[in-house]
Amino acid sequence: QVQLVESGGGLVQPGGSLRLSCAASGSIFSFYAMGWHRQPPGKQRELVATITNGGITNYADSVKDRFTISRDNVKNTVYLQMNSLKPEDTAVYYCNAKRIGFNGWGQGTQVTVSS
Repeated sequence: QVQLVESGGGLVQPGGSLRLSCAASGSIFSFYAMGWHRQPPGKQRELVATITNGGITNYADSVKDRFTISRDNVKNTVYLQMNSLKPEDTAVYYCNAKRIGFNGWGQGTQVTVSS
């Protein structure tokens, strides 16, 4: 099964940008639908964005027009470009890989939006 490692989190000021990466290994990356979820402090994990193995994307309303999910099936990596960041985007961001019979998660990367 696929293993996932996120990177790219950090501290950013409101209005700034970050790009998260999730590197996959151990299986055929293109077989998986990929996604990003996040867990704000004291709250439940929530969906941010998904991308199918065919490249169809879906976004939570709270991030539409600000975040972009993409994938590179050669580099076995999924990205989340985050622009116009807000304090309410502060969360641990998790990468997710899904196919029939499998639903896997990375360890998470912290994103903090604060002045």
